[in-house]
Amino acid sequence: MKFGTEAYVLLLFLWLLLVSGLGVHAISYDYSATTECLVEPQRALYGGGIIVNPEFDHSIEGWTVFGKAAIEQRISKEGNRFIVARNRTQPLDSFSQKVQLDKGIIYSFSAWVQLSEGSETVSVIFKGDSSEVMHGGQVTAEHGCWTLLKGGIVANISSPVEILFESENTTVEIWADSVSLQPFTKQQWRSHQDKSIEKVRKSMVRFQISEATDSALEGARVLCIQRKPRFPFGCGMNHHILESTEYQNWFASRFKYTTFTNEMKWYSTETKQGQENYTIPDGMLKFAKHHGISVRGHNIFWDNPKEQPEWVKSVCPHELRKAAARRIKSVVSRYRGELIAWDVVNENLHFNFFENKLGGNASAEYYAKTYQLDPKPILFLNEYNTIEYCRDKTATPVNYMKKLEQILSFPGCANISAGIGLQGHFCSGQPNLAYMRSALDLLGTAGLPIWVTEVSVARDANQAQYLEEILREAYAHPAVDGIIAFAGPAIAGFNETTLVDENFQNTPAGDVVDMLINEWKYEPREATADSRGYVDVSLYHGDYDVTVMHPITNSSKTVNLSVSKDVPQESITVKIRT
Repeated sequence: MKFGTEAYVLLLFLWLLLVSGLGVHAISYDYSATTECLVEPQRALYGGGIIVNPEFDHSIEGWTVFGKAAIEQRISKEGNRFIVARNRTQPLDSFSQKVQLDKGIIYSFSAWVQLSEGSETVSVIFKGDSSEVMHGGQVTAEHGCWTLLKGGIVANISSPVEILFESENTTVEIWADSVSLQPFTKQQWRSHQDKSIEKVRKSMVRFQISEATDSALEGARVLCIQRKPRFPFGCGMNHHILESTEYQNWFASRFKYTTFTNEMKWYSTETKQGQENYTIPDGMLKFAKHHGISVRGHNIFWDNPKEQPEWVKSVCPHELRKAAARRIKSVVSRYRGELIAWDVVNENLHFNFFENKLGGNASAEYYAKTYQLDPKPILFLNEYNTIEYCRDKTATPVNYMKKLEQILSFPGCANISAGIGLQGHFCSGQPNLAYMRSALDLLGTAGLPIWVTEVSVARDANQAQYLEEILREAYAHPAVDGIIAFAGPAIAGFNETTLVDENFQNTPAGDVVDMLINEWKYEPREATADSRGYVDVSLYHGDYDVTVMHPITNSSKTVNLSVSKDVPQESITVKIRT
């Protein structure tokens, strides 16, 4: 059933109640997404939110021309109604609708878009009365099927804005349907995160305590102590850790996962052709293993022409092919069985050094070869701007998926354990949490492990606040399986996102990281068995020592327990006899 104008007025009224503090329950966030191009668009999320006539049941009511385009409603042969902008002469010539934005509110946007011909990027733009233009996301639209454009903005000011669509190719018509703009307060957004954390990062465990005779042991005390969190929340590490005991102690007391920032890269291990030196990464790996720290390999190749060893930049394609073959065999074989992941070809969407020199399948060949040499690690395509910057047309979630599908379709890559690596280098200013979440929604449809691999936040008066927002957003999203912050001590050269100063005293950003580490682990506390011998405890996923103490004899028994997201929550029952 489609909504009429009266329903939109009612929805808007309910929203005003919520933002004014009168609403009690937060509106649930809709994580649904797809990167497929569909014959018919899906319904508008949230019934369109505050958009008037989102599915064009009432012709083009509520919509106006922006620029010099002509707009009209059309009906598909299946009976679907949508809006069209034609006769365009400027990229922003399209249809638009004016809405009121309120400062600090997070606006989740979605629409289904199509073109009259070809394939082009279509962006959603929020344009105020002044010259300010805010970008809310983009997608590659096609002719013949509908593509989901999902994104949004965080309003920096309170003002009316025009929502409109942009395509650089003015010869094509822009078609749109099921347009939605749903506002959320920051409190509501945080409530989504908290609910998601409860659902995807924790499980309810029932302990059934009995005596040797199988009779329920009422009053038994149960204490759970977490030995290691299951969710990987780690930190970048560089060679300075080999020189500083303070750096070593600081790191080992906090993190169980890491990525070496530069030390495994080709320009670090083979500065001169044919002269390999792994002394530093070997030493760092030894330190990590000694402290039970898992290591991501970063990276085998970097596709940026500027980031090659100097001698590589000038070799001919024939010599490059041989040198690259030696490199991949050397580094992957050396660390076989030692790493949990590899960034095989870094920044493979933005750059194409190896493809230009060696052919379009060069990167895919390296994934296949890495898998042959060491099949255990997750092999990541590691990119920037996919979650942090919505104006980058190169690394959109849809383009990311297309590149990954191209790699996985190459012979020898079908069975690899592939992963989605999202660097997360955020500029100064309010991070666009609506876009970040929508990008993760879209990428999550692949069903592959997603890691935010290099989180950093540019220097800003609100850096610590923004870092917390980004880390919470990543941790709470159900598709994210790990986070590595590219941050650390000042003495190690982490000058952008610094966690401790020269004296190893926490910066505000360091306070945030320590707070979240403590928040995302289970704090030991006793629970008492009921008359049936049951104790129910909600535990963060991880490894635990569980101690049961007899209520009369005070004798105790300790067992090991692993709590994982792979086990359905309702089925975790642990029977313990004292």
